[in-house]
Formats: sequence, C-alpha cells, structure tokens
Amino acid sequence: MTAVTARVARPLQGSDRVAALLMAMGRPVAARLMKHFKPDEIKAITRAIAEMRPASTAQVELAIEEFATQFVAGANVVGSPGDVERMLDGVLPPDQIAALMTDILGSTNHSIWDRISGVSEGTIAAYVIKEHPQIAALILSKVKPSCAAKVLGHLPEAMRNAVMRRMLGFKPIVDETMRIIENTIHEDFMVNLARNAGADTHARIADIINKMERDDMENVLSSLASTRPKSAEILKGLLFTFDDIISLPPRARTALFDQVPNDRTVMALKGTDAQFREVILQSLGSRVRRMVEQELTSSEPASHRDVHEARRAITDMALEMAGRGEIELNAGGEDEAYVR
Repeated sequence: MTAVTARVARPLQGSDRVAALLMAMGRPVAARLMKHFKPDEIKAITRAIAEMRPASTAQVELAIEEFATQFVAGANVVGSPGDVERMLDGVLPPDQIAALMTDILGSTNHSIWDRISGVSEGTIAAYVIKEHPQIAALILSKVKPSCAAKVLGHLPEAMRNAVMRRMLGFKPIVDETMRIIENTIHEDFMVNLARNAGADTHARIADIINKMERDDMENVLSSLASTRPKSAEILKGLLFTFDDIISLPPRARTALFDQVPNDRTVMALKGTDAQFREVILQSLGSRVRRMVEQELTSSEPASHRDVHEARRAITDMALEMAGRGEIELNAGGEDEAYVR
C-alpha cells in the first residue's frame, strides 16, 4: 500500500468528518443543521470545509455508517430544555417558542421521577447507595411506590431502615429548593446514565443481529470484523442462534422445548442434519418425540421462510427464558442445575 493510498483510506476525524457529512447532506439540510452549532463550532467546521482535501467515497461512507450506528444505538443522546429551544429557534416565532418552553420547563422536573422509575431497580440502588440517606430517602419518596419497594430490597438492611425512617419524617420542601435538587439529580443521575448507556450498545446491536437471517448475520459480522474487530468479537459472544441450542445443557434444552408447541419443533427441525436433530429429539419426552419423528418423516417440505420463523421463535423463547432466570445460556458445566 502506498503512502497516498494509506492517507486516502484513513477514516475522517473531528471537524473533517462533520464537514464531510454536511457536504454529503446538501445545502438545504446542512443549512438547517448549522443553525444549531455554537459560533466556535461553526468556525471550526467552515474552516474544515474550506481546507478539505478530496475525500474518497469509502471515507464518506465510513463516516455515514459510524454516524448511523451511533444514531440507531442511541449512544450518548441526551436531551435538555436548552436543546429544545435551540432546535425551535428559527423554526417557530419567538412567542410560540416562549409558550412551549414555559410548558416544558413546568413539566420537566415532574417527569424526571417517572423517568427514574423506569430505570432498573439495580441501577437506582447502585446510585442511591452512594448518596447520603437523606438524598436516598428523597428519591425513593418521589419515584413510583413499586419502584421504591424494589430498590429498597437491594439496599443493605441498616441503610434500608435509615432511609425508611427519613422518608417517614420528611417535611415539605420549598419549591425553589426542590427545583435545585431535581435539576442536580437530573444532571447527576439521568445524564450520566445516558452517557454510560454505551455499555449496553453491543447488547442492543446483538439483539438486532440475532433477528437477522443467517446469511445476513454473517455478512454483518464479517463487515464489522474488518472495520471494528473488537466490537465484532464482543457481538459474537452476545449472539445466540438456533444452532447454539445444541450447546445448551440437557436440562436447559428440556425446559425450553417443554414450552415449544410440537408443530413448531417439527417445522424448526426441517432441513437439519441427523446429529443436530438427534440432540434436539433427546430433549423431548418419549411420547412427544415419537410424534415429532413421525411428523418429520411424513410431512411435506416447508418453505425457507416458515422454517426460519419457527427457529426464530424458539430462539426468542430461549432468550426470554434466560432473561427471566429460568435457564442459563452460558454456564460452566453440563452437570450444573440450569433450571431454577
């Protein structure tokens, strides 16, 4: 590879990448977006556009792909009333913007408790356990009762009792003080939570890939392996396909196929090799196995779509059961108890 080729193939970074994206969008869209940049950002971007060297199609496509991936995954997307006001600037008249912002600012602090209530209780517990019991008591007195009950179950007994005592002894807090507290909690809890959500990005992408056709799945992973090898390896470890079912321990397979209708099992096993089929059949009760074997022998060939849908449904069921803790998809040994 020559030095020129290496330079052309290098991914765009920083202002150059933003400049390339804006130029690819075209003037009308780019002009609307530029309204939302700060003056120093506009200065850096316009300089990058003026000084930009020719960018290859591969460089632009890579920049677009990276942006699209982050956009779909929701990485680091955090909203605020200020973002709303900036987005509306130049779109609506100032008086309409002012009316909307009054309504938004009036409801933002109330909605934060609903938003926190929607976060997993383990995450909330990990946050409040680091706070003073008085702050923990305030948070748990504001979230939904069902959420507070679950969070309290995660706290050490001494802290749980202290928090409950403080919740009982709360006195009214003046509105201005409450707004300051709520704004602080919003910044400290919800914003940090959203920024750290990148740790869940691979899980979300793996869930999407899991639902693809086998060939499409392999193509996506192959493409990622060439551009983002570390992410590809992480994703491979998170994927669970129909082919992986034979790697489950016998008890987990039995628990899974106890929940699968016989006709779906028959459909999913069409086109499988003898060894794979035998492993699945061993997971069935003797009577069900005879019925499935008879159906497989006598039934007509099925369409690829029907077979894929049956396998997808069984795989989804395995993932749901694992999510509920009924089986484990990746455990240490064959002899462990996988059904809870």
